Amino acid sequence: MHELSLCESIIETLTDQTHRQGFSRVRRVWLEIGALANVELDALRFAFKVARENTVAATAELDILTLPGRAWCLDCAQTVEVNQLFDPCPLCGSYQWRLTGGNEMRIKELEVE
Repeated sequence: MHELSLCESIIETLTDQTHRQGFSRVRRVWLEIGALANVELDALRFAFKVARENTVAATAELDILTLPGRAWCLDCAQTVEVNQLFDPCPLCGSYQWRLTGGNEMRIKELEVE
């Protein structure tokens, strides 16, 4: 389950920023996760609860904002939404597209004390 290692990295970042910025604790974390990021959201929520124990985020709530997969189709020259990496372009059926979004994972916002 790579979600646990992702959460450990998130907690490490939160701890580092808490020390740098002088916060006492993290109350809420907003994550942006792309639909094509290969992250199981339920597993991520569970792993966050485990990873946050005895840290500056011990009672932090986790909010996840899912971003759609986006691609630029080379054949029809349009930005399109894609649901899987090897799907055809929903407009023209071409497989000649480049992913432009939807595979990211980032901390968007924090609520801290």
